Amino acid sequence: MPDSQSLTFRVGLIQTTSGADAGVNIERHVELVREAARRGAQIVCLQEMYRSPYFCREEDASLFDWAETVPGPSTEAFSRIAREHSLVIVVPIFEKRATGLYHNSAVILDADGSTLGLYRKMHIPEDPLFYEKFYFTPGDLGFRTFDTRYGRIATLICWDQWYPEGARLAALGGANILFYPTAIGWHPYEKDSHGASQRSAWQTIQRSHAIANGIYVAAANRVGFEGPPGNGLEFWGSSFVSDPFGVVIAEAGTDKEEILVAECSTARIEEVRRGWPFLRDRRIDAYSPIVNRWLA
Repeated sequence: MPDSQSLTFRVGLIQTTSGADAGVNIERHVELVREAARRGAQIVCLQEMYRSPYFCREEDASLFDWAETVPGPSTEAFSRIAREHSLVIVVPIFEKRATGLYHNSAVILDADGSTLGLYRKMHIPEDPLFYEKFYFTPGDLGFRTFDTRYGRIATLICWDQWYPEGARLAALGGANILFYPTAIGWHPYEKDSHGASQRSAWQTIQRSHAIANGIYVAAANRVGFEGPPGNGLEFWGSSFVSDPFGVVIAEAGTDKEEILVAECSTARIEEVRRGWPFLRDRRIDAYSPIVNRWLA
């Protein structure tokens, strides 16, 4: 591998919709990943639970049928594409770990098609139209990093975006970039009054993770409306890549499918961390109370 100070890598983010046919979703995303490779991407990230609609808008036990095992249909399809195009691929899935035990997960495939491992979503939300606690067991693998052909990466998933602890641990694990496959959008009745500030907060918190840790951050979000009119979700797209000082170097729109490709460099990480040495100045001797739920 080249010297870490001069390593460059190209990231591809897939922003799209997913319908009700799992097989069609796999085929569509395979073609989108191929197109990202043609545009020069080396590490490609799909959106959260790419293989289905965002089914957590309701609590329905029959929807556990969407889940898949590892290995399974997604690893089979994307391992082949990874080998063909020498791609690293982050494949977010609804994982069936065992009967009655399910996770919101991401499989990390290396450029030879091998499976490097899994990340299981750690923070599970429970909000109107985001009833994820009904479906998902909280992750038990911790905040992991993965050594790929193009450098060390980490992935968290959606609701994990709001927690600085996970991003910090990814950075401390040596990741050059942190991926956030995502499914986030507006409730129709909130968009006019709160939509702009919600989307701004979502991007701001992730850019802050990039700044605080001196790493690249990349979020791949869904786009399009899902559910009944007036009681569905309008996923706001806006997939983006931030550099280690929070500069957005690539960004998609809010209302259409897109493939983003952005070039990243560990030299930029080195430059930012030399000028803003936040990791150097951390007071690790004073942080032990953070493991408490609350300090009165």
